Amino acid sequence: MNSKKDTFGSRGSISIWISALIPLLAIALLITLFLLGDPLALFSNSLPPIEELTFERIRITDDGFEATLINGGPDPVTISQVLVDEAYWKFEIIPSGSISRLGRATLFIPYPWVEYEAHEIVVITPSGATFSEEVPLSTPSPSFGWREFAAYGLIGVYVGVVPVVLGMLWYPAMKAIDRKWLGAILALTVGLLVFLLIDTLLEAFEIAAELPGFFQGIPLTLFVALLTWLGLLALGERQRAGKRSSGTNPGLYLASMIALGIGLHNLGEGLAIGAAFASGEASLGSFLVIGFMLHNLTEGIGIAAPLLPGSRPDAQKHRRVGLSTFAWLALLAGAPAIIGAWFGGFAFSPIFATIFLGIGLGAIWQVIVEVFNLLRDYADHEDTPLFSVLNVIGFSVGILIMYLTAFLVKF
Repeated sequence: MNSKKDTFGSRGSISIWISALIPLLAIALLITLFLLGDPLALFSNSLPPIEELTFERIRITDDGFEATLINGGPDPVTISQVLVDEAYWKFEIIPSGSISRLGRATLFIPYPWVEYEAHEIVVITPSGATFSEEVPLSTPSPSFGWREFAAYGLIGVYVGVVPVVLGMLWYPAMKAIDRKWLGAILALTVGLLVFLLIDTLLEAFEIAAELPGFFQGIPLTLFVALLTWLGLLALGERQRAGKRSSGTNPGLYLASMIALGIGLHNLGEGLAIGAAFASGEASLGSFLVIGFMLHNLTEGIGIAAPLLPGSRPDAQKHRRVGLSTFAWLALLAGAPAIIGAWFGGFAFSPIFATIFLGIGLGAIWQVIVEVFNLLRDYADHEDTPLFSVLNVIGFSVGILIMYLTAFLVKF
């Protein structure tokens, strides 16, 4: 009797697989017939090619310019001529002068560029279409070396790690304040994170707009953010299920989440600084370093807030937080700025920058949800209004601090 059931079950499984494969095979056959028959040839033969070319990056070497080009259009693009400062110039393209659809090529232009001056590069196709990019300030692009590697890494430390550590120095003072102010500190943390969310969103959209059309930069940013948020939601549910049996410190978990979200935002800041120095805009890069250092001081407060005694109503006993914990949180929040500075200085790519910033968006949003839930639980536990005057003031101060210190970056 059991053998008959097993046989019937195996046959049923095979039939399910066959029924699932039939539509896939039909779709594959339809696509094959469409490609072989080319029914659109009648409409496309008399039309000019659709050409789209994007400058991904321009490096300045001692011998001239080295530009990376991406063909984002549906048709191959051939480079027939190159203009530099309105003068025709010799050039070389690797691997080929004809760039296939979604292909990439490197354009080498031997040119006696003038230091600290702007130059314009224009490529011309056989159809007469032109694509241009400006070199705003001519100075040699950094080449990889241990000295340059250490210098960019040090910039990331100044921008990311040091400000977070300095912000955490307020933790002893925060522990000593009256309990009624804890809600305001949590609300301030929400304000900081809301500003970072909007700032990261705008930065991601700005970089995504520079991508070739086939990358669909803005939808890519939003989809990566959504998937990151859903992934963190799943991890959060797993952590909450395990903490009841393992005794995990929920405050430390939330502090780690905040540090991760801030770290992904700091990755974008490192990218901006590294790219600024790589393009020769040293004065801009210096202003960015100083501005981001002051801008990021308050991030340490937001990371330390969930660790305060009494900030979590579900915590039966406050656990002492050691220096090693603060060191780990500072690295989690600040070290991505080091990676961003390396990436922006040596190998900046808009597509990867868009993906990283999208991940940052999803992480920061989930952290905002977590901290807001903590603030709501704290208000219920203390029997105080969620939107009390102190909480609203704390939220406003968090946004105001980040907004005012952002002037140092935008100046």
